[in-house]
Amino acid sequence: MSKEIKIRKGANIKLKGVAEKLYTNPVNVSEIVLRPSDFPTLIPKLMVKVGDKVKAGSPLFFDKENEKILFTSPISGEVVEINRAEKRRIVEVKVKADGQNAYESFKQADPSTLSREEILDNLLKSGVWPLVRQRPYDVIANPNDKPKAIIISALDTAPLAPDYGFIVHGQGDIFQMGLNALAKLTDGKVHLNINGNDNADEAYANAKNVQINKVVGPHPAGNVGIQAHHLCPVNKGEVVWVLRSLDVLTIGKLFKEGKFDASRTIAFAGSKVKSPKYVRTILGANISDIVKGNVEEGGRFISGNPLTGKQITENGHLGFYDYQLSVIPEGGNNQFFGWVAPGFDKFSLSRTFFSWLNPNKEYDLNTNMNGEERAFVVTGEYEKVFPMDIYPVYLVKAMITEDIDKMEQLGIYEVAPEDFALCEYACTSKIETQKIVREALNLVKKECS
Repeated sequence: MSKEIKIRKGANIKLKGVAEKLYTNPVNVSEIVLRPSDFPTLIPKLMVKVGDKVKAGSPLFFDKENEKILFTSPISGEVVEINRAEKRRIVEVKVKADGQNAYESFKQADPSTLSREEILDNLLKSGVWPLVRQRPYDVIANPNDKPKAIIISALDTAPLAPDYGFIVHGQGDIFQMGLNALAKLTDGKVHLNINGNDNADEAYANAKNVQINKVVGPHPAGNVGIQAHHLCPVNKGEVVWVLRSLDVLTIGKLFKEGKFDASRTIAFAGSKVKSPKYVRTILGANISDIVKGNVEEGGRFISGNPLTGKQITENGHLGFYDYQLSVIPEGGNNQFFGWVAPGFDKFSLSRTFFSWLNPNKEYDLNTNMNGEERAFVVTGEYEKVFPMDIYPVYLVKAMITEDIDKMEQLGIYEVAPEDFALCEYACTSKIETQKIVREALNLVKKECS
């Protein structure tokens, strides 16, 4: 039976430059980069060397902890760089495109006719498996586990986020094939969570083998972790797998076409983008192929959204999990009178500025911190924007002190860094909350898993 999830805590940060629902011409991708750092706790082992020729779907490296989990090339071409850091840690593997679009062949079949083991084997060998993540720890799911449920988010409520329904439109058969594959991986329910404020695209509305739930409320309502908390909370010893509806498309293409199709549609957005639109590109693509001639000077390039994304250069590459490229003003300039000014053009989660009188206004916000790190005190700001039945400040303090027992009692197994993004934005102490959460999850995984 479907449910309605009403999120009351949170906030929508409306920024200028939302992508217009139009597609640009497909981008010719010159190179891609795969970074092990996109996968927390991963210890990679190389399977290629510089000069090797690869196809789309050819393995580049694997996980030392679980050799079944492969990371494959999104394009065909030549391995041109393997960059390392201290202690020969692998930073990135770069593949230059050859323009041939050659693919490795994998099993092509309707997942409904396959066993769970056959589906897992196809996902693992093709390199599609890393799209499936888990709670606890917010890491790549362990294929040896059987989750109590699978959560699929079909909405993104982050600033400048893409409209998932717009991207999925017209691909209902592929999407359903992906759902059929996921349904075989759990004995529990597969939850498809859609935006309750809009009419769902037919690909979502007609979906089968899932429980369709409506989600209503401000950001972070679109986060899979928030949805999981309200549908099937994760207790110690339990596992829930999570992914986004756009990841389901990639899974569906694997079984429909028998290949790892790493093409994806992203929202190219932000106030520094001259013409914000949707762009068809490839996982890990060099963004110089996307931004050329369409960005104003003085912008910060972010792979992902402005709250959780990673800063990159104009020659940087899209992250493995990112369906958004944001460009917002860099900032760094001093402001006359600072917070004392009326601030009609400044956004605030409190009523510090008069902007709260116009809740639908879009803002051109920059990356200024507007302060520096100071003593971490209880202000009540976290609780206003954190929609879980968890005490966020006490949990973060337990993380800082590395008190694992206290973290377990306060709900460490349910959270991910992205769930604390608004807390970090609202933090009067300017604490890097997401970094603290990530380090704490890594510690608990190391000590308790």
